[in-house]
Amino acid sequence: MLLIEDNRAPNPRRVRIFLAEKGIEVERRHIDIMQEEHKTPDMVARNPFMRIPILELDDGTCISEAMAICRYLEALHPEPSLFGSTPLEIGMIDMWQRRVELQLMHPVAFAFRHSHPKMAHLEVPQIKQWGEVNVGRIKAMLDLLNDELAARQFIAGDNFSVADIDALCAVDFMRVARVSLTDEHSHLRRWHDEVSARPSATA
Repeated sequence: MLLIEDNRAPNPRRVRIFLAEKGIEVERRHIDIMQEEHKTPDMVARNPFMRIPILELDDGTCISEAMAICRYLEALHPEPSLFGSTPLEIGMIDMWQRRVELQLMHPVAFAFRHSHPKMAHLEVPQIKQWGEVNVGRIKAMLDLLNDELAARQFIAGDNFSVADIDALCAVDFMRVARVSLTDEHSHLRRWHDEVSARPSATA
């Protein structure tokens, strides 16, 4: 297997952390998004949406979208489970992973891509007002997550899961959107300190 990524981007990091939690080693190839290497004919043939990461299997099959790659790897290596084992765990993890992706990770990406001058060639049209709107969405989701984490250790329950991987990558990437945790986010800070201390966080 080959993982094609830009090692500075948050979506490939989601997969790297997942691989590290599973103890799976795969070959990796770095491409430069800022140089638009994800738009070459060779890459478009692998993913017509021109997004990374891409997991290329030994037979040439390509799987893109970070969570699709993680689900494939989970099926190959079920333990330790990061998508849940019981019906309730699976449902709660899916729910919170989706919420984090849509309500935090996407707004962080939108805030960055629509505000930073160096992203203008990748985000056409670049709409400054949309970037500003998403800063507010980020802050609202941080407040919600902080309240939720007052009652449990991890994003989706008592166990570390893909929901935590997504949230960690999103919170760490907030720096590019010039948003950070505040003193009022005590529960979220506690969670962030714990998951950042896991060896996989450096993947």
